[in-house]
Amino acid sequence: MHGLGWLAAIIVGGMAGWIASGIMGTGTGIFANIVVGIVGGMVGNWLLGLAGINMRAGSWLAQGLAALVGALFMIWVVQALA
Repeated sequence: MHGLGWLAAIIVGGMAGWIASGIMGTGTGIFANIVVGIVGGMVGNWLLGLAGINMRAGSWLAQGLAALVGALFMIWVVQALA
């Protein structure tokens, strides 16, 4: 996640993964939420970049929104393939 340190990326990613898990009703654990949130941050930045939206401001809120978008997308893809 751009502009955040590793500890901040874990915190923001964990929160985004937890929120996405709650929205999508997956009921995963904290480790899975952190992984989904961090990877979701990368996916979210990429997806939003394709749409012309730059979330690379480095703020916690911007990266949290990007991680949430990416985590929701990742969970949706996994559920669609299952």
